[in-house]
Parts: sequence; structure tokens; C-alpha cells
Amino acid sequence: MHDDTFLVSKCSLYVVATPIGNRGDFTSRALDVLRQADVIAAEDTRVTGLLLKHYGISTPMVSLREHNERGMAEKLVSRMQAGEVVAQVSDAGTPAISDPGAVLVATAHAAGVPVVPIPGASALTTALSAAGFTAPHALFYGFLQPKSGQRKAELAQLQALPFQIVFYEAPHRILECLADLVEVLGPSREAVLCRELTKTFETIRRGSLAELHAFVAADSNQQRGECVLVLDAAAAQPKAAGDEYDSLLLPLLAELPLKQAVALAVQISSAPRNLLYERALQLKKAGDT
Repeated sequence: MHDDTFLVSKCSLYVVATPIGNRGDFTSRALDVLRQADVIAAEDTRVTGLLLKHYGISTPMVSLREHNERGMAEKLVSRMQAGEVVAQVSDAGTPAISDPGAVLVATAHAAGVPVVPIPGASALTTALSAAGFTAPHALFYGFLQPKSGQRKAELAQLQALPFQIVFYEAPHRILECLADLVEVLGPSREAVLCRELTKTFETIRRGSLAELHAFVAADSNQQRGECVLVLDAAAAQPKAAGDEYDSLLLPLLAELPLKQAVALAVQISSAPRNLLYERALQLKKAGDT
């Protein structure tokens, strides 16, 4: 081992990020951990096997997939409690982010086993960094529902959130997903499509949802490879005139007829009667529906 090799600690779980495409994004620390671990818990041992072979790493592997994660987590924690080092990887990127891994991490925490993250590539942070939206907060949603009706229902709940929103999407669903986004969120909502990030045919395209849908529909190559969509935050909704008096009007309307509620609100606030009356009508109508 070279002099600056990162040395692992026994009885520990290392959560190791692997490249999402370009092997140059593999960190030396991650490689050190994979070489020194007693076992690597891999989402798909065939995929990880090719990566390990490229770097001459012969550490044994076990499969840790969604269908066996709970049972395998208990076995791996027992091995760590006996003194072994376990490294966990997904097929690409950072484990437990729309990939298996969270159950093993939670089981390790519950058993008092140290959990050590080895950061690196993530499609989430890669896409956000390339989107260029300035909203200070972002929501990672992961994969939407595969069926259109369920997907539209999810999008309706997200429509007005003042955050950037990040979705992962499979290539065979990207076109219909964009169509649903246009329908629910509107054609002018700004977004960025990131496809095959860090790979040979990487695409990063920014535009309105309508423009992105047309772009993908016109080029079948854009319907191949893993996709990340970043939506700009929803525009702030204009405030209704008089809404600053809602905390006064609402309890009055709950107990009094509209005219009496407005008259009392005018006495208390000295606000213009017409303003309070129009706002009271809006609140009453909203409450009736």
C-alpha cells in the first residue's frame, strides 16, 4: 500500500460512493476502503465485479439487494460485531439514495456499529450543480410512480412548492413523464434534463418543460440512459388583497354573518370597509367549497 493509504477501522460499515459513469470520479479513499474491507456488500455483484477487476481489487462480495436487504443486513452486522470491515456499494453513485443501502445502515446504527461515509459521485448533486437554479432549497424526490395517473397525483402535490425538485427517471418512461409534467405543472415551468451524467453521451439541456418534451420526442437517443430532472422552484403566488387581515376575519366569519363580521373587523382594524368586505367574500367562498 502507498504511504498515504487511508486505513480502515475494524468493526465498521463503510458506505462507499462509486462512479456514476466516468471512472475518473472514483476517489483514492474509496479504493483504499474496498481493498482493505473483509467483504463488499454490492447491489449487483456482476456490475461491481467489473469495477473491481478494473482496479485489481479481489475483495470478496455478497449481494445486498432490495429483496434480501433485511436478512443480509443482520448477517453483515454480526460479521462487523465479530471484527470484520464491511464496505457497501450500489451499482453506481452513493448507496441508499434511490438505491438499496438504508436498511443496512440503520441496522448498523441500531447495533452500535460505526458507520463511515466515503463520499463521492452522486447523480443528485451532479445534476443540481449543473442546473443553475438559484432557489436556496432543494427537494430530492427520487423516482415518481410509474403509472401516469399516480404520477400526476404526486405532481399535483408538488406543484406549488418553492423548492428546486429533483427526480430520477428511467429511460423508457422519460417521454411520458415529461408529458405529465407539462400537463400538471404547465408548459412554461423551467427545468433541466440531465441524461447519462459523466458518460460519453452526456446530455444537459435546460429549457421549459414544453421545450424539453419536444427535444426528447424528436430524438430517440434522448430516450436512452438514466435521467435526472431538476425543476426550478414554483413562482411565488401573488398575495390576495387584504390577506393580512385573515387572522382577524376568519374567527369572526366562523361566528357571525358576513356583514356583521366585516363591520366588527372595520372597528377593530380601521381598515377600509371595501377591502375587508371583498376579502371576507373570498374567504367565505373558499370555506364553502
